[in-house]
Amino acid sequence: MYSFINIFGLSLGIAAFIIISLYVGYEKSYDSFEGSDTVYRAYMDYIKGDTYEGGDAQTYNLSGPTLQKEFPEVIDNVRLYRLDKVTFVNQEKIIEQPNGALVDFSYFNIFNTELLEGDINAFKKPNTIVLSQSLAKKIFGDENPLSKTISVFYVSEIVLEVTGIMEDAPETTHMKLNYLISFETLENWDTLSGQAELNWNQNNFFTYLKVKETTNFEALQEKIKSKDIENDPDERHNIERLSDIHLHSDKPYEAEANGSSSRVKFLSVIAIIILILSWLNYINLSTVKSLERSREVGIRKVAGAQRSQLIFQSLIESFCLFFIALLVAVLLVITLLPVFNGFVGKSLVLGISNLKSLLPFVGLMILGSLLAGFYPALILSNFSPVKALKGKIVNSSKRLNIRKGLITVQFFATIILIIGTLVVAKQINFLKEQPIGVELSQVLAFKGLVLEAVPDSVLIKKIEVFENELSNLAFVDEVARASTYPGDGYDNLSSSVGIEYPDGTVDERQIFYAYGARPNYFNVVDIQFVAGQAFKASKKDNNLESIVINKKFAEQMGYPDADKIINKQVKLWGETCTITGVIEDYHHFGLKNEVQPLLIYQNQPDDNVLIKLNASSGSVAGMQSSLDKIETLYKSIFPNSTLNYTFLDKKFESQYDEDRKFGIAFQIFTVLAILIAALGLFGLTSYMALQRRKEIGIRKVTGASVFQILKLLNKDFIALIILALVIAIPVAWYIMGQWLQEFAYRTELSWWIFALSGVATIVIALVTVSFQSVKAATSNPVESLRTE
Repeated sequence: MYSFINIFGLSLGIAAFIIISLYVGYEKSYDSFEGSDTVYRAYMDYIKGDTYEGGDAQTYNLSGPTLQKEFPEVIDNVRLYRLDKVTFVNQEKIIEQPNGALVDFSYFNIFNTELLEGDINAFKKPNTIVLSQSLAKKIFGDENPLSKTISVFYVSEIVLEVTGIMEDAPETTHMKLNYLISFETLENWDTLSGQAELNWNQNNFFTYLKVKETTNFEALQEKIKSKDIENDPDERHNIERLSDIHLHSDKPYEAEANGSSSRVKFLSVIAIIILILSWLNYINLSTVKSLERSREVGIRKVAGAQRSQLIFQSLIESFCLFFIALLVAVLLVITLLPVFNGFVGKSLVLGISNLKSLLPFVGLMILGSLLAGFYPALILSNFSPVKALKGKIVNSSKRLNIRKGLITVQFFATIILIIGTLVVAKQINFLKEQPIGVELSQVLAFKGLVLEAVPDSVLIKKIEVFENELSNLAFVDEVARASTYPGDGYDNLSSSVGIEYPDGTVDERQIFYAYGARPNYFNVVDIQFVAGQAFKASKKDNNLESIVINKKFAEQMGYPDADKIINKQVKLWGETCTITGVIEDYHHFGLKNEVQPLLIYQNQPDDNVLIKLNASSGSVAGMQSSLDKIETLYKSIFPNSTLNYTFLDKKFESQYDEDRKFGIAFQIFTVLAILIAALGLFGLTSYMALQRRKEIGIRKVTGASVFQILKLLNKDFIALIILALVIAIPVAWYIMGQWLQEFAYRTELSWWIFALSGVATIVIALVTVSFQSVKAATSNPVESLRTE
């Protein structure tokens, strides 16, 4: 039984440690390639009050060339204009593909990218494209795509020549590009021609710098921050290491949702805790088991065994147990890794490819296991042969104190993990249940791309026909159009500075976010007005005559009473605008970020058609029928087009997917840690009950009740749990308080979390201990008192 507990406990600990190590290694391996340590990303800082704060992940199209010109440490730069999704048309084949970019030719040098096929120099020409291997296969099948042309739609159409094929982007990169379009194509593409002008007005470009190998990052960073290259004191350029982006950068307009360094640290700590719990189990069980082997040690010593030989024998036994546990752990990892991948959404594998990265961890596990066996070995080798052969070896108070200390550490770790699990679950539920200021249930966003050359006026007219037809459907309550919607992130918003307030004050520092919508947009997503009303309908493409702002923006303009700003005028983008309405603050970017100043103007967006469905579409069958009818209607008006739809409430909740996955992983490993601790406690109790069987027998004969026996065996453990609880609560309060700081809106560290964790630990310990205690307390005292 003791061997099983040791092996199984070690196996669980090692398996958990390996899985978490794979995850941590995966997260830390982002953007790692030959020369990646000399690549930095430039980004913008904006002034807030008297200090600068991290701003956009994107910069200007002048940023890269200017930084290279101004700073000799920079030897090359590349600009990327990212396209979130385009549509490829090859004869009858229509393929929507996300994640691509227009890039400078220097991209291939800076990101160490080589072509599998094609001439890399051909990419210097405008209207050329390089496809990833899988995308080329998807578009052209088995045909050779080189030198072939393909139509690419991003609002408007452009015909590009395929000049190369590259490898698929690895999963471990923050910028997963499926295709590259030559930067010179900007000038020829109607949709993007406005981005080709070199200026300090539009920061829509990702900029990466290649620096000399001898460059000191901190020194270069300070030089760049201190030099105002764009001649604007309200903002500055900054840089960050390429390898830091995935875990340490979380700015507006990132290429994708980044990872979290705090999640990686938390899981790393959990891995170490689980492994230590396994080692502590081994030390505890081996120590008490050593008393049973005292006669064996006495005989060996009488027969001439040296102390070093006894220590070596014990360590060999420890290593054998560890080796068996390691084999079992590997089998557990192979079995459980697909399940874990499903929880965290990764593609972790245990293979030769990552064996090198695991070797330090394996070395740590071997060293730890040998050290765990070293203390019992010292105890065994230190026994007096005379006392050992007479059976007079007893637990010393020193060994008892050490064992109690180890048990306290186990309880301490278990309590912290339970508290952490409860706090994470409470925060995730808080995010899910917190009012966001809008109503997104039963609202769909339909977005299509018309693959035909029609004038803008004709396209808008057709979209209006689509809106009217939708409004006549029985299951549709209301229809609107907007360039974005709550939960859509930053991509379809514009960030701006520079506004003249109603009192004539000019503010060049305050960042605000703006987007266009039709007047009935507010009804569809149920945005409430604090004062005023929506702007009046207009046929103008971009009508800035009247605007709607949120309460936060009104307060920053100096109007805490929203009624007083209605019909006031502000000047922005060279135009005078009248504020017709102030809306309640709503969480456009989710609850992980603070509410930002928002401005909504009227335009004729062809991006998203928002549809509010009524209760008749409530069932799954009813919803599918409604979707089919909408798609049929859309295709009848736009036969040559693509169409996608999104449920707004699902899209909004998806912002917290990573946090939910982290919560599940936290719970899984906490349960493992509790199981390992319980296993050790079970084994320890079993042995203690066996050692005290004669004492228990005598107590029963002299009239002790079962409850008194249970109290005798359990009281020490309860005292240790209370001690561990007293130590663990302030530590857990600090750690989880730091984790909650990541969220702009967060739950409280309620007292019941700590109380429940303590009660749960006591219950787990009592159940574990009482299983053997009840068995010992109810056994026949005659059997325990009978001599050999």
